[in-house]
Amino acid sequence: MTDQTQPLEGTPLIAPSTTDHPLYESVVEACRTVYDPEIPVNIYELGLIYTIDINESNEVDIKMSLTAPGCPVAGEMPGWVADAVEPIPGVKQVDVALVWEPPWGMDMMSDEARLELGFM
Repeated sequence: MTDQTQPLEGTPLIAPSTTDHPLYESVVEACRTVYDPEIPVNIYELGLIYTIDINESNEVDIKMSLTAPGCPVAGEMPGWVADAVEPIPGVKQVDVALVWEPPWGMDMMSDEARLELGFM
């Protein structure tokens, strides 16, 4: 009997984004306008945006995390991301969900974020 709670071996912990969708780059740019008030780097470069999934109806589903579950803006940040993405021409709907698996780690930051925060 197999344990259904564990992902299949080889299954990515973070679902791939729809990078080939025409709206993808605009959604990424919108995510880059959102900042954690305590960190001077946008949430995209911090690696907090895990998945940007855009379907053929231009509905955007974003999975994101936070640097820590106790983040003071945990309840607000998904709304900030949705508010940044919704005005993009062509976007029909935006759904932003917080996920905690896999846990965020400093290795998820871009080189730009590491440089800005003095980790490089």
